[in-house]
Amino acid sequence: MSSADIWQRFGVAPRTRLPFVVSGCLVLMCVAGGLWWTGSITPNIRWGINSFFLTAQVDDNGVLSTRAWIELENQAISPFTITDISMAIPGLRLLPPEDTQDDPAKFTVRGDDSETVIRRIVITDCAAVPHEPRPIRFTYRTWLVSGTSEVVLDPWQMTVGERRVPVAWQRALAGTVCNKAVSGEF
Repeated sequence: MSSADIWQRFGVAPRTRLPFVVSGCLVLMCVAGGLWWTGSITPNIRWGINSFFLTAQVDDNGVLSTRAWIELENQAISPFTITDISMAIPGLRLLPPEDTQDDPAKFTVRGDDSETVIRRIVITDCAAVPHEPRPIRFTYRTWLVSGTSEVVLDPWQMTVGERRVPVAWQRALAGTVCNKAVSGEF
């Protein structure tokens, strides 16, 4: 069966095929745009680390770590599930979750809502943490697709004398925790 036979079967005359095809394409584009806007295809994640709760913890083996309060905000209307959080940053190592109620491996962020998850970060070398901003990778699942998203946090503002200086988030985190460890504030 040829395409002309199919058009004829549905009663579409040859001169009206083009508007029919164009309107069909417009409908598909609108559906795809709507799915994108709702966050069903790619979630719109905003995240941050609450620096107020940063503490330095040194265990019996001399391992320096902190607990990072990662705040995730879903800026779309479709929920998403975070299945993994990872990062490849010299001097820092993000430990895997314990998969308990207080430390879940997977969690869902509803549409236009936020969640806070606590992850332990080990500082393996304070001096090795880079000065340029580095991303955290979120592996997610929506009702339609799964994927990964790398998100870079805006620089933290450190006070130097009377000036405020932007510092990469991971460098500020490591500097804060390392300074607390050597000053005895922990």
